[in-house]
Amino acid sequence: MNRPSYLLLALGLSLAVASSCHGNTGGDSATAAPQPFRTYPLRGKVVSTNPTKGEVTIDHQAIPGFMDAMTMPYKLRDTRVIGELHPGDLLTADLLVSQTPDAAVFLDHIVITGQAKADYRPSVQFHVPQPGDTVPDFHLVNQDGHPIHLAQFHGKALLLTFIYTRCPLPDFCPRVTHNFAVLEKSLANYPDLYAKTHLLCASFDPAGDTPERLKSYGETYMGSAAPKAFTHWDFAVPSKTVLPPMAQFFDVGITNEADSTITHTLSTTLIGPDGKVIRFYPGNEWTPEELLSDLTKLYPRT
Repeated sequence: MNRPSYLLLALGLSLAVASSCHGNTGGDSATAAPQPFRTYPLRGKVVSTNPTKGEVTIDHQAIPGFMDAMTMPYKLRDTRVIGELHPGDLLTADLLVSQTPDAAVFLDHIVITGQAKADYRPSVQFHVPQPGDTVPDFHLVNQDGHPIHLAQFHGKALLLTFIYTRCPLPDFCPRVTHNFAVLEKSLANYPDLYAKTHLLCASFDPAGDTPERLKSYGETYMGSAAPKAFTHWDFAVPSKTVLPPMAQFFDVGITNEADSTITHTLSTTLIGPDGKVIRFYPGNEWTPEELLSDLTKLYPRT
């Protein structure tokens, strides 16, 4: 089944690579195989487009581990977005290199970070969290069916990420949740730091991720530590009305496709005890060790 990508437009925002997950909302994630691609982050400027070939020529920075800075054409994995790209646009994207003998290369998960075409306006403006931004007091319902809201965690450092319990790709939501589980165990080794922090996995699927499903999902990652861990790590979901502004504030692009697939970007944010953004981690490249380091800088151990 073809799983179409989509184009996120984030005007004038940071050069953050947006990772995505494509999952069938009605399927069994246990049977889904990961896409046979290796992914590299690409940042550059559109030089030209070729709708006939479905190609865009990019003047891009060096791609660590793959190639030096250069200008060359790339095939779009979803050619439908070519009309949204204009010469001079700044963008980030995932460069997908197939792990098959032909080593095919595609661009996917494109984010426009600066526009050359001044009269073009996207339907949705995404906000990339910046240090010092005040986080709105979004309301959710957690795995126990209890209402929670972000302001209740003021006084603690809150680490917030977004997940989808049926996400089938191991390098996306499952990887992020696994990293949170590693961080949870690491924090438990430092009681003072543990008491000053809280973890929150927010689902962007209000229709599918019920409290019961979120609890079961959380228990899968927490294991025998679940009873205690749920007091420090919530899995929660906003309502359908709260989800759009929450997703836009945290730069989470969400598209429910006509064929029942769902596409989204990854977003993790460290919120300080004053309710303001300390750091934003786009994509899935961050590690539990990196987050633990940032938390210990916020609360130095004596």
